[in-house]
Amino acid sequence: MEGVTVVDHPLVQHKLTLIRDKSISTKSFRELLKEIGMLLCYEVTRDLPLTEVEVETPLARMQSAKIAGKKLVFVPVLRAGVTFVDGMLDLVPTARVAHIGLYREPQTFTAVEYFFKAPSDLHERLAVVVTPVLATGNSAVAAVDRLKERGAKDIRMVCMIAAPEGVERVRGLHPDVTMWTAAIDEGLDDDAFIVPGLGDAGDRAYGTR
Repeated sequence: MEGVTVVDHPLVQHKLTLIRDKSISTKSFRELLKEIGMLLCYEVTRDLPLTEVEVETPLARMQSAKIAGKKLVFVPVLRAGVTFVDGMLDLVPTARVAHIGLYREPQTFTAVEYFFKAPSDLHERLAVVVTPVLATGNSAVAAVDRLKERGAKDIRMVCMIAAPEGVERVRGLHPDVTMWTAAIDEGLDDDAFIVPGLGDAGDRAYGTR
């Protein structure tokens, strides 16, 4: 799909297989979620602009590359997005973090916002929406809508697994938002869960299933 990168790195695919297994513990699920987040962060930041700065090594002065401009802001969609973004913060500890709380209304599957907090300079930063599972796409679209309302101009999205329906919805309404995912699964069941998927990521990460 245009604007969507499926990360097929062997480590990502191996860990994705492990995290799908319904028999793994809550602890293992959280650890894998964090590890996959770090690996996908590497991909979503691959083309960040660089600038040359002078540094002094123990032997000489030299020009070396450094990320240019304002740093990133990660935007985890609560709940499971928090653990997912922890791995990204291990890789980019200087990034800011916005939080957006959204839950899916069980009858209509529409996204309902209950919390939002973000840096005041969103318009100067690259915002990366972090959602482990992209099913209907309603929550992801709501998150992007909210960020744009607050002035964000450069937005990317990263998820662990996605349904074609969710990808098409996000890309259809926000074609300027590029996406990275480890897998695009078959589709959604009658309850709007991804098949084969991995179940409810929030419940599995925090033991509330």
